[in-house]
Amino acid sequence: MKLVITEKPSVAASIARVIGAASKKDGFYEGGGYLVSWCVGHLVELAQPQEYSEIYEKWSYTSLPIIPDEWKYSIKKDTRKQFNILKSLMDRRDVETVVCATDAGREGELIFRLVYEQAGCSKPMERLWISSMEDKAIKDGMNNLKPGNDYDALYSAALARQEADWLVGINGTRLFTVLYGGKVLKVGRVQTPTLNMLVERESEITGFKKQQYFMIHILMKGIDAVSERIDSKVQAEKLMENCYGNTAVVTSVVKEKKNAAPPKLYDLTSLQRDANKLFGFTAKKTLDHTQTLYERKLVTYPRTDSRYLTNDMEASVMDVIAAVNKNVIIDNGNGPKLDIKQVMNSKKVSDHHAIIPTVEVGKANLNTLSQDEQKILYLISARLLEATEQPYKYMAQKVTFECAGTEFTAKGRYTIDPGWKIYEDILKSIYKPSKDEESEDDCRLPEIGEGEVFEKVESKVTEHFTKPPLRYTEASLLSAMEKAGSKDMESDVERKGLGTPATRADIIEKLVKDGFVKREKKNLIPTDDGIKLITILPDIVKSPKLTADWENTLSLIAKGESQYSDFINGITKMVRELVETYHSVKEEDKKLFQRGEVIGDCPYCGGDVVKGIYGFYCRNKCGMQLNSAMGINLNESQLKKLLEGKKIFVKNIKRKNKGTFDAYLIPDGIADFCYEKADGTKVSGKQFEFRMEFPDEY
Repeated sequence: MKLVITEKPSVAASIARVIGAASKKDGFYEGGGYLVSWCVGHLVELAQPQEYSEIYEKWSYTSLPIIPDEWKYSIKKDTRKQFNILKSLMDRRDVETVVCATDAGREGELIFRLVYEQAGCSKPMERLWISSMEDKAIKDGMNNLKPGNDYDALYSAALARQEADWLVGINGTRLFTVLYGGKVLKVGRVQTPTLNMLVERESEITGFKKQQYFMIHILMKGIDAVSERIDSKVQAEKLMENCYGNTAVVTSVVKEKKNAAPPKLYDLTSLQRDANKLFGFTAKKTLDHTQTLYERKLVTYPRTDSRYLTNDMEASVMDVIAAVNKNVIIDNGNGPKLDIKQVMNSKKVSDHHAIIPTVEVGKANLNTLSQDEQKILYLISARLLEATEQPYKYMAQKVTFECAGTEFTAKGRYTIDPGWKIYEDILKSIYKPSKDEESEDDCRLPEIGEGEVFEKVESKVTEHFTKPPLRYTEASLLSAMEKAGSKDMESDVERKGLGTPATRADIIEKLVKDGFVKREKKNLIPTDDGIKLITILPDIVKSPKLTADWENTLSLIAKGESQYSDFINGITKMVRELVETYHSVKEEDKKLFQRGEVIGDCPYCGGDVVKGIYGFYCRNKCGMQLNSAMGINLNESQLKKLLEGKKIFVKNIKRKNKGTFDAYLIPDGIADFCYEKADGTKVSGKQFEFRMEFPDEY
């Protein structure tokens, strides 16, 4: 009996159906000599600091750096049941082999291995490595399972990435939060450099000083020829006057045939960029829709950073194109012009090939998809047809004129062969083209010859201003993240830039959720807190070079050419130095991130008590619990009285057995509290002690 473990229930259901595990049980499928179950994403996670020691419950500089001697793991409360199911399946006597069928990549390997190890399993492992959820791909993959230990180095790289992110994120976040206070200042290897790019762009925009300039136009026979930029208004107006009614002579006519190569197939980042530009979709929304299409077997694996197919896919791609032409984008008769080989390059495919439709689109009822899912499927389908089409061929025209001793230029273009651009009209039917796109349409100049003379031309002057850099949209930020730090990376590093195609969307969402970035229409703009955070952080954590260095080493670890231990030792050294270097800040800087009106002094440490998003808290984060008393949530007026040492009247206090009572609560000192949550984690801190007086005593 083989136990197959996937990442998601939907993937498990597909594999179970294909391999004959038809009997549905509680948390798994069974049949045909197989058990098929799933992990529910990152089921096992690295433990939080407080699970190592109670001293980490309170955030303080003296407790840093936090560097575990031995890593601990925790299982999410809401997925503990599924973990127990997986463990029981691994323990079954009839299970001889465990098949890792999580996503074929670094993180998929990590998800499976942590479950396998935390379950204490030692049975032989095999690996299913596929890029499509089509039946044929699953069958072929199951018939060609790889030995699990072939991927030990990949697991080491994934483990190194996870632990290093924990060390930098936990220590960096706690360090700068306790130094500055006010709000949690999250620091992350990918998140912080991404925020830095947004802040730098905002600085360029706010510091930009526009400059005025002018251009002179001469107009004749439907042609508008333009001068070079002129900075002086007086000079521009003088030239306009000299040209008006004067003679213009054609000094040069250049025609040049040009080709625009077809665009490459989509990887996740380029798909997210286009969906943002065309439909305004966030990166996360695009990923979610593409994942749904993948699970419905209509597209291949979405979390890919490759834009090519492997050399052995020619026949299958022809079948996919036929399916697309049949049911998604109706065949236009250009099939014989297709060039499949231009999208194939096995050397440029890492874990997964580019995103393309599957043959299932040929028989799918597309009306069952949401409108947004249909848009994503259209994009992916059109891109496959574009990428395998002929180049767009056009004639570029450039005519140079001389008038009043000044050179003027007019440019035009017209199509010779539309090639891959035939599919643009199809896409334009599902989105509104921008003005920039509309301006790219053919603009053919009249046929004129060198030496031709135009009498009494008209002229005009136009005023212009230099423009500041554009704010980042999700599309342009994804591009910047993809390229960030690339110059510092080795040429053979598979994952360049900040984050991975799968994580970039989440990074953007976290920045928005944490209040460091805000959305204004399509633009992403750093908030005041985001700008201040980047101002206080050292270059080592906000430069993309950190990610570049990591990915260079992680790539070597995955190939077995570098050691996990050497990498983690280097990260540990960096974290220690960070904590030693940044040990204090100026008193006035401690108020940089403070929010809200101070409502009183903390009865435990004397710090300022303020109201935050999630209730009242002490800015010193001393552990004092201020939001409730005797199980009753406090309002601002009640808490102010308690902080002043005054009594408050509270209704419906629960008795230990049954019922409730009303009472006056009089603050009478501070006491420790400690309790254990349902998931086993301990919570401790300080709280008010009270004397009680009852209404009938007055």
